[in-house]
Amino acid sequence: MKILNFSCLIFLLTTILMINGCIEDDFLDDRVDPVLRFTNSIDSIEIETEFQLNTLFSNNVGREETPSLTWTSLNPEIISVNSTGLITALSPGTATIEVSYTTSEGVNLADQMSIVVGESTVIVIEEERTGIIETTTFYVLEGAFKIKATDAGGVLIDIDETYIADDGLPGLYIYLSNNPNSIANALEISEVTTFSGAHSYEVPDVGLNDYNFLVYFCKPFNVKVGDGDIN
Repeated sequence: MKILNFSCLIFLLTTILMINGCIEDDFLDDRVDPVLRFTNSIDSIEIETEFQLNTLFSNNVGREETPSLTWTSLNPEIISVNSTGLITALSPGTATIEVSYTTSEGVNLADQMSIVVGESTVIVIEEERTGIIETTTFYVLEGAFKIKATDAGGVLIDIDETYIADDGLPGLYIYLSNNPNSIANALEISEVTTFSGAHSYEVPDVGLNDYNFLVYFCKPFNVKVGDGDIN
């Protein structure tokens, strides 16, 4: 009869724990708070002109959806808004635009934006978002990152020199997601091949405000290793 050595036993136990953790995550922890927010912003709008406001809604498992939203101008004599979020500047002043939605579970969501009607249109251009990667297991995974919009219509994820990851992780992948607990509705970016130091990932056809989390999973086991809030 063959006897397993200690290192093999540890590996088998670790694998079992990872798989069990995966099952627990899939069935207990995949739910998140639904989110409704503006994805573009404007400080002021020229009188007698129009501007399209855009939003993102992600449901209670982080999946992006396009529900029927309710748009309201709290100052309709200054700025009007139609059913798709197109605003029209009518008279000088400041108006608050609200977008809202009630989910099928009865959760009321809303976001507001204050806009000045003046002599010119000033669009707020958010150039980058930042975050800190933290491990969620006993494996080493940490570092800071920035996400920047590119001229090509995507984003560049810059991981800085503080980054370090366990190079023994099997099939480690990085994702963008609106649910830090699952990759079911996430965007797969790449397999991780750099385990220390600065590096970057270019992701086409993604907006700067499309996702709220950077997530690391061991893909073969579907086990989360770490994540970072995108602020």
